[in-house]
Amino acid sequence: MRFIIIIAAFLLASCSDFNVGKRTDAGKKRQFTTETLLGYTPVKHQGRSPLCWAYAMLATIESEHIQMGDSVNLSVDYVARHLLVEQARQHFLSKGYDRITLRGTAPLLLRLISEYGIMPYDSYNAPSLNYNALAQRVQTMSNTSTDLSQLSQRVQRLFDERIGYLPKNVYMLGAEYTPQQFAHSVYMYGEYTPLTSFTHHPFDQTFAIEVSDNYSDELFYNVPIDVMMRRIERSLRSGHPVCWEGDVTEPGFSFERGVAELPDERPCTQQQRQKAFETRRTTDDHCLCLIGIAHDDKGRRYYIAKNSYGTDNPYGGLMYLSENYVRLKTVAVVVKNVH
Repeated sequence: MRFIIIIAAFLLASCSDFNVGKRTDAGKKRQFTTETLLGYTPVKHQGRSPLCWAYAMLATIESEHIQMGDSVNLSVDYVARHLLVEQARQHFLSKGYDRITLRGTAPLLLRLISEYGIMPYDSYNAPSLNYNALAQRVQTMSNTSTDLSQLSQRVQRLFDERIGYLPKNVYMLGAEYTPQQFAHSVYMYGEYTPLTSFTHHPFDQTFAIEVSDNYSDELFYNVPIDVMMRRIERSLRSGHPVCWEGDVTEPGFSFERGVAELPDERPCTQQQRQKAFETRRTTDDHCLCLIGIAHDDKGRRYYIAKNSYGTDNPYGGLMYLSENYVRLKTVAVVVKNVH
């Protein structure tokens, strides 16, 4: 039983401040030469919430708009509230079969804002909220409610108390929007494509990646790894950020140092990627927003990523992921459709 508890705690922590507090390598700042760096909104701190997928995908949309000369800073709390309302209903109707979880994949964020809209960060935010405790409270309410009407009233009252009352409209630059209208101003359906690269499904087809966080069966377009890597580089060099989803449990991934590298730094083959995924040495743990490209003093390429662990590392919360790390440890990316 003790082993199971330890494993469960590890899984919960994987997207929540992973490595934070292990200061053994802190302060050893590596020097990188920036080749391209896109604009980005202030680095946020997800705390102990498992909402990295929402932070990273919203950061991708924000950076995309900064490149267009339009500054937007979007609310994770608005998305989390609607997700929990949705999951409370599903949990109740399924008699507890459908779990209540705030984990997810980046395309889930796109579906949620298409359905419920979005708000600016300044209009709706709840700093330091313990979302894990909030989700447990919602589950208790689901288990003890007699019908959907009662559950809805209890859950909405809880959210009003813990997150804050939900504004009916968005006000920006002298204009008034509903959350749905505001969402349409920052994201249009079909604007992004989720990509992955595994051989247990055919290339050039979509499939739902078989990872636990993809419980909503979001679809990803499957391409060879060389194609995915070229798409990442082309996107960044042409001014479009990329939402990255992958493994951060490797010893070479250190938020404190601000670097993610492999022990031998050798490029992997498609077959090596597949084996690492099938043997669970590559896991789906965390999401980041790729915003740039750099190289070290040996000319090796790194991707600059905006994280959501706060700013307490040598690069103000940014990280440098080696090209080989991205090649092996990427589970999926979400890229802007550019014609």
